[in-house]
Amino acid sequence: MVRSHIAFVTLDRPEVLNAIDIVTRDALWAALDAIEADDDVRVVVFRGSGERAFSAGADLTEFGTAPSFTEARRARLERDLWGRIAHLEQPTIAAIHGYALGAGCELALLCDFRIAAEDARMGLPETHLGYVPTAGGSQTLPRTVGRGRALDMLLSAEPVGASRALEYGLVHQVVAVDGLDTAVEALAVRLLAQPVGALRAAKQALIDGADVPLEAAIRLEARLRSRLIKA
Repeated sequence: MVRSHIAFVTLDRPEVLNAIDIVTRDALWAALDAIEADDDVRVVVFRGSGERAFSAGADLTEFGTAPSFTEARRARLERDLWGRIAHLEQPTIAAIHGYALGAGCELALLCDFRIAAEDARMGLPETHLGYVPTAGGSQTLPRTVGRGRALDMLLSAEPVGASRALEYGLVHQVVAVDGLDTAVEALAVRLLAQPVGALRAAKQALIDGADVPLEAAIRLEARLRSRLIKA
């Protein structure tokens, strides 16, 4: 759904805490197709339906049902959903309430902004289940909260509440449960007030420049500045 230049992408399986299954992944991929094709979209909000969760993570009932590990890996490589979310041109906001665990937490980490309701519980429980994060969490979490806190969360597999998430820098803001939508839309409106080209260039400079040598990142910044001046 797009309203006033804001695309709302909703995880819509409230009966299973918005667990992410193959159908949900396909729906997210299709939503990204639509967003990238729509010049009217300037901000993207990810949210979960129902009252209990943003997303409790991957749907564990599907584990082991793929034809083979090789085929499952090939499918992920051909459709890098998480990388695509991370590199959307538009600013992205995660509206987090209730559980945001595993892939749900990882999806939120891929967003530029994270606003949490007071009832949010965020974590990566994968090690407790006998595997590791598969949507980038082992890399995005330390880049967000620092190595020490990331190790604590990842190896203990214990979730943190909203206040601890704010203390860690895992979220940008904590609000009352009934104020989440208002806070998210207020942030979106502030972002919409900025020039589109400058906003997207600044995001690209930060994200693409973060993992390259400083000199290369400065050259990237200069190219983006020149592009804005010529526009």
